Amino acid sequence: MSTPLAANGERRMTCMDEVSAGLPEPRRTIAIACALGATVLVVLDAAIANVALPTIALSLKVTPAVSVLVVTAYQVALVMALLPCAALGESVGYRRIFIAGVALFLGASGLCAFAPNLTWLVAARFVQGLGAAGIMALGVALLRFTVTQRRLGDAIGWNALTVALTSTAGPTIGALILAEASWRWLFAINLPLGAAILCGARALPRTARTVRPLDFTSVVLNAGAFASLFAGAELMASKPVLAVMGLVTAAGLLTALVLREMPKPAPLIPLDLLRAGSFRISVIASICCFAGQAIAMVALPFYLQHGLGLDPLMTGLLMTPWPLAVAITAPISGRLSDRLSTGLLCTVGGSGLAIALAGLSLLWLHGSPAPLLPFMILCGIGFGLFQTPNNRNMFLSAPHERSGAAGGMQGTARLLGQTAGAVIMSLLLTLTSLEAAPRLGFAIGAALALAAGLASLLRAGLEGQHRRPQ
Repeated sequence: MSTPLAANGERRMTCMDEVSAGLPEPRRTIAIACALGATVLVVLDAAIANVALPTIALSLKVTPAVSVLVVTAYQVALVMALLPCAALGESVGYRRIFIAGVALFLGASGLCAFAPNLTWLVAARFVQGLGAAGIMALGVALLRFTVTQRRLGDAIGWNALTVALTSTAGPTIGALILAEASWRWLFAINLPLGAAILCGARALPRTARTVRPLDFTSVVLNAGAFASLFAGAELMASKPVLAVMGLVTAAGLLTALVLREMPKPAPLIPLDLLRAGSFRISVIASICCFAGQAIAMVALPFYLQHGLGLDPLMTGLLMTPWPLAVAITAPISGRLSDRLSTGLLCTVGGSGLAIALAGLSLLWLHGSPAPLLPFMILCGIGFGLFQTPNNRNMFLSAPHERSGAAGGMQGTARLLGQTAGAVIMSLLLTLTSLEAAPRLGFAIGAALALAAGLASLLRAGLEGQHRRPQ
């Protein structure tokens, strides 16, 4: 049943507006399981694909450098489609686009499993990325309507726990599958879990939706801007002239997109949300923190293998405490964020990550790598304390009807930060020695994490002003 036209001329339609009360049991448990299960699909697939690249290159008779397209195609599609999927979810319903994303991801997984050549596989991975965007943009938004508002921090903590554990287990699962079966099974294993998610998807909440057409021109500008940005970042170390051309193109397309979307009440790029200081600071802090984390994750293998002479197995074991500490800390910080200032929690978390990365940059090891472990654990604790409260604040800074936009912006901030971190580390490896680059990377990562913490401290001040009686 439709309602009268809203003030902005758009017609709003509501099937069952489940806003702050959450869902009843057992529907709530099934909905949470579906949302988190879909997150497992996306994160696991990204983690195990990296492990399989050498095997895929050998099987399909291509060079290792060309095989990287299997990963790149997925990432490009994901970053291009996050904001359009969020906008489409607000137009036709979060649940509908989320389910479509899962179905598209599964169909593309089947295509990957039967890919006869690299071109087929890369195209299927691109489609997988489009499906993953629907999941990543709207998963937490659906959780917001599944639980009560006071349990939102817990729900975001569960999501962070799921990501951390899946990221930790992904390479091991991939290696075990490759030891016993063809690389094609890495994609085929998505099918049973995805089928179970689709079976339980009816439990997901139905939300208010705005019937408005998606602006195709804006979608094209968005896709072109992020694709050019990603291409420029990838080429920065190897072909700087082409990289600059890509970045200039991205800036031009992004400017055109902002000018086109600025007058709209619910723009594709959530300019309406970014005008709010708390949301804007959370996005900036997220980009900084993820950039610092990405620098460290790229630098650590070089530091451990080339600097200390460790083998890949020992390198993997020494890197494991970080995601495990995130997995333990994230649910705790989620619960704390429902009770304490999210700005202060993020400040503590960002500062802890900065201290740990600064320690890694100054640490000189002789013989045993054991002194690394406290710093790795502190990195995980700091990141876990930062991530969940920061994400919670993004969603609570947005109206319920803009939860999809908040989710899309959250994912975009994460990908922008990770891309920036990888580019910075790539430049350091190109411009400096293999011995110096990791330490410089840790120092830059520490500065970015500290910037995230200081930005969050500014947000804590805004929270204090909002609590002060008028």
